[in-house]
Amino acid sequence: MCVFLVGPPGAGKSTVGRHLAAHLQAEFFDLDEVIQERAGADIPWIFDVEGESGFRDRESAVVRDFVSRDNVVIATGGGVILRTENRTAMSIASTVVYLEASLSTLVSRTEGRTKRPLLVGNNVREVLQEIMTVREPLYREVADITVPSTGGSAKRLAGVIAEKLKAFNKGEP
Repeated sequence: MCVFLVGPPGAGKSTVGRHLAAHLQAEFFDLDEVIQERAGADIPWIFDVEGESGFRDRESAVVRDFVSRDNVVIATGGGVILRTENRTAMSIASTVVYLEASLSTLVSRTEGRTKRPLLVGNNVREVLQEIMTVREPLYREVADITVPSTGGSAKRLAGVIAEKLKAFNKGEP
């Protein structure tokens, strides 16, 4: 099984993903970390030098590489769903879980973090509101399962997702 976790910045994709992978005895990958390893540079540098478009090109290449893998949990970047090709690839080859969170939760989890290029130096609440206006319908479109990522520990949430995955995938060979 290949599971992609999608959601806005601060939804908990990486934290929950690590716990979910352990729960499922699967390998865990953070898409942003893979992009950085392949580029030999951090995401803010990629954004500065190549712009958001260059970063999204790299992101799409990694998605294409990972959709065919089995027994993996992949935490995506919040904008992975902006490209139709990524949504299509994830939908066809994997199970997609949308980690849903309120705007206030996202703001409290991301404010002051310097590794999020779209948020640095901006009014975090306003930027996240704009992001969610565009992206939320896309998260819902691509999601097989939607789970609120607030209330409780990441480990407990991973257990909830594992149960939902089991029910969703019931009957598949």
